[in-house]
This record gives sequence, structure tokens and C-alpha cells, in this order.
Amino acid sequence: MVIAAIKILTVSILSFLIAIGLTPIVMKLLKRFGIKKQIRDSESAPIMSALHAKKSGIPTMGGIIIWGAVIIIAVVMAILASLFDGNFEKLSFISRPETYLPLAAMIIAAVIGLADDILGVLRIGPKGGGLPVKHKLIVYAILAALGAWWFYAPQNLDWHILHIPFFGNVDIGIWYVPIFMFVIIASAFSANETDGLDGLLGGASVFAFGALGTIAIVLGRYDLAAMCGTIVGALLAFLWNNVYPAKFIMGDTGSMALGITMGVIAMLTNTTLLLPLFAGVMVLESLSVIVQKISKKFRKGKKVFLSTPIHHHFEAIGMPESQITMRFWILSWISAGLGVIIFFLDRIF
Repeated sequence: MVIAAIKILTVSILSFLIAIGLTPIVMKLLKRFGIKKQIRDSESAPIMSALHAKKSGIPTMGGIIIWGAVIIIAVVMAILASLFDGNFEKLSFISRPETYLPLAAMIIAAVIGLADDILGVLRIGPKGGGLPVKHKLIVYAILAALGAWWFYAPQNLDWHILHIPFFGNVDIGIWYVPIFMFVIIASAFSANETDGLDGLLGGASVFAFGALGTIAIVLGRYDLAAMCGTIVGALLAFLWNNVYPAKFIMGDTGSMALGITMGVIAMLTNTTLLLPLFAGVMVLESLSVIVQKISKKFRKGKKVFLSTPIHHHFEAIGMPESQITMRFWILSWISAGLGVIIFFLDRIF
């Protein structure tokens, strides 16, 4: 346990330092190639466009710093472990049963998000560029189906158990596949919706991955906990320059990678039903979008919120952006903490 704690702490600190070191390099490249945020056209989102007009031209795709630091740590430690015996082997967190899938999911999602960001920068696609929501959902579904197959297939993890807090494990058979797909799609969509204010998604993700990492430690999955630690370390470094006023924006390459990885880790730790608490603010953001769409469809265009996701509603009524972010961080901390408490109570009772 002591060795595991040292491992998690070490890779987390290294991730923070590497991400800090990557920041000026990534910033320079983004500015050199003109990778800048493009605000959606005023017709499709008039309120949001008016509120965020000042953000147009800020470098985007800063999420590269987050997943880049995680991948660098994973690869370097694995190489050093293969070349030298001893401490380096103990610091490597790449393992087939624990981190193969979340690392693969992070890389694939990051690349897909990167492609979407590039389309947005080039204004290729409807409503100002980028993939439409419908197409994003198709991409999420394909990626989720691959993950579901990895979990469910007998030759892989052969996993079809869902844990219900205070009730126990339930074998849900083939139903595990659609549930897995829903969780991954919802996680990706929710993270993407939350990435709308400076520091909002980054801060909320710190609490979510912190909670998942804590649970991984309790379950004895130290490689998975170490990966969560590297993500938290990279997120903290990212937030150093992403808090209001942000010097760069995360972009889909960051939000997609974080959301999908979060969902995969929740499935690996069998805390699927606690994920809405670990990612409480992200769920709130998605629900606001769903409620708004339902209201407009069945109430002849009438809206519940001035603009969605809900953080735009608070902006529209005059609340400062930094205040919204800080309050949502507080809600994230409370929600994630409640999820961890329920996890521990479930183990006791």
C-alpha cells in the first residue's frame, strides 16, 4: 500500500510538471498555425454568441496538454520499466486488466475530438464548423460499442455484472452492452456540454477523477488509480492557464477524451450508478439541454432557460463567468464527495 501511494503521488506530480512544460510549446504551436476558437453563428445560438463574442480568437485545442502529459508519462515509464528493473517497473501503470482500455479510449477520443476541432477552426460543417451533434453521437456510439465488446466478450473481460449500491451485484447479461454504450455516450456528451466557461470542465473533472482514483485505491487497482492521478495532475496544470480569463480553450480533443475516459473508468470500477454523482455538474448541464429541447418541441418553441447548457443561462441573467465556474466547482466537490461517501457506506453495510 505504501509503495502504491508513492507510485500514485510520483506519477501525479510528474504529470503536473510535464503538462506545465508542455504548455508554452503547445501555445506557441497553436498561435503559429492560427488554431483559434470560432464562436457559433448568431442565428443558431444568439445569446451564447453575444455573451462569448470576446472569446473568438482565443487558441483552442489546449486539451492536447492534458492527454499529452498522461500518454507521455505512461509511455516513458513503460519504456524505462522494460529497460531497467526495480523502481521504474513499480512506477509504470500500463496493465492489460486495468488501464489498456481507458488509455486506448482516451487516445481514440482525443484524436476524434482533434479532428472535430480542426473542422471547427476551418469552419467546415454547419453552424460555424465542426461535426453536428447527430454525427458526434454516431461517433460516440461506435466508440462505445467497441468498449462494450471489450468488456462483454468472453475472450476479453467477460464482464456483465452491474453493482447496485446497498443491494449488491446483479448479472444483467447482454443488457450490459447497451448500458455500457449509454454511459460512455452520456459521459462524452456531458463533458462536451460542460466545456463552455473558462476552467469549468477542468475543475469539475478534477473532482470526478479524484473520486474515481480514490475508489480505485480502495479496490486495490493501483495502476488505474495512478492513471487517475496523472489525469488530475495534468488537469491542475491545464487549469493554471485555463481559469478566467483563459489563455487557451480545451476544445473537443480535451472534453471528449475526459468524458469517455471517465465513463470507462466508472465501468471498470463497477461504480456506474455513482457516476452521476462523481460528475454531478456534467449531468446537470446535459439535463438542462435535454429539458430545453423537450420544452421547445412540445411547448411550441417555449424555453425553460434563456440559453443552454445551463451555465449560459446564468450568464444571460448577469452572473459573472468566474462566479458561475467557482459555484459549479463547489457543487462538483459536494456531489463527488457524496458519491465517495455512498461508496464507502455501501462497503460497510
